[in-house]
Amino acid sequence: MVESMTPREIVMELDKYIIGQNDAKKSVAIALRNRTRRKKLDEEMQEEIAPKNIIMIGPTGVGKTEIARRLSRLVNAPFIKVEITKYTEVGYVGRDVESMIRDLTSISVNMVKNEYGEFYGDRAKKNAEERIVNLLMPAMMFHDSNDRSTGFQVDDVPVDHEEETIKEDMRDQYRKDIAEGRLDELEIEYESESQVTMPVMSVFGGSGLEDIDIQLQAMLGDIMPKKSKKQKITVKEARRIFVTEEKEKLIDMEKVTRDALRRVEEMGIVFVDEIDKIAGQDSGAGPDVSRQGVQRDLLPIVEGTTVSTKFGPVQTNHVLFIAAGAFNVAKPSDLIPELQGRFPIRVELDSLSEDDFKKILTVPKNSLTRQYREMLRTDGVELDFKDDAIEEIARIARQINEEHENIGARRLHTIMEKMLEDILFDAPDIPVGKNNINVDAGFVRGKLEDAVKDKDLSRYIL
Repeated sequence: MVESMTPREIVMELDKYIIGQNDAKKSVAIALRNRTRRKKLDEEMQEEIAPKNIIMIGPTGVGKTEIARRLSRLVNAPFIKVEITKYTEVGYVGRDVESMIRDLTSISVNMVKNEYGEFYGDRAKKNAEERIVNLLMPAMMFHDSNDRSTGFQVDDVPVDHEEETIKEDMRDQYRKDIAEGRLDELEIEYESESQVTMPVMSVFGGSGLEDIDIQLQAMLGDIMPKKSKKQKITVKEARRIFVTEEKEKLIDMEKVTRDALRRVEEMGIVFVDEIDKIAGQDSGAGPDVSRQGVQRDLLPIVEGTTVSTKFGPVQTNHVLFIAAGAFNVAKPSDLIPELQGRFPIRVELDSLSEDDFKKILTVPKNSLTRQYREMLRTDGVELDFKDDAIEEIARIARQINEEHENIGARRLHTIMEKMLEDILFDAPDIPVGKNNINVDAGFVRGKLEDAVKDKDLSRYIL
């Protein structure tokens, strides 16, 4: 868990997937560690310490969004990545800015619910298996001291101990067979209940009413009748369905909601991508008409306000905001001053060098060369990337980025796809004996030389 990790360990974890950008990794690691430090203080001091929001500035394809992706997997906290271009002034187009907090709250509720589900997993699994055993047991084996037809207790029915022993032995055998998977393909019939739902049209708009149609459906669901439906499913499928149902019965949703709201307020992280798209002066018409409107709407959320959600009010005072933008047209100073002040930590990400491209191709756990090698291995083709091939790919990527638009590491994707196009197409038909392919510098030049030389063509292909 990130709470126990030092800033250095967080950076080391990010290093597994992201090449370079040490300043950005360092700032993110410090911000995460500061949250852990804050939680160890007394309540009065906790309220006084606000998160130091971060804005990452750098060209496209250098790792800004990748840092967000890896953070979301690293932190055990509610995390959401939003594109700021989705949000414009209410009444114009787009979504209400507060909806990012509502979405974050929903993510937190699902996260906490899953954690409770894992906690109750063993009990739910046991209960589910008992339900399957009850369905598998013959109806006549359920003779007991209760009159099932009336529901009344019958005290004068003698208990047949031998019959009870046989029943319990059968149940034990069924439990064992279910646990070992011997009955997975056996079909059983069970009665499921489904809600009779009425269609609800979304006729509302404006702040806080985006998901009111879902709430109306939930309210109507409580008063609408339920209908039963018999269906046949395998034991394997029944176990999955029953485990989910049993978890739902065991989980206290009120407690889940309380924990989820607290987690959002104390540990929530919002990654705001493409923030440079709302920078600059409004033109007064066209698609730019609400740029500053979005900035003004974003101000109270970032500074700290209370947002109404369907789970309850959420205070954003201690939510960490990380913004990112290329700022290749606009500048950070084009943001309104109030919003600039809400992001006190600014990190500039570097453009990628030829050496960085070499590392991106080979070092990360999910490197491109490894991805293509593993994919082609499924068709029985073995790719071997030589060192000179890696150097040549990196050189071509740098050259094209310099001569045309600099799209950073994304250039490597287009180059690799073009270079391996024929192999990817022919791989299933390559005969054994010719399926070991060496990729060297000559191979790379042979596949890419014509495209690189044709300046106009390279704009579209690479």
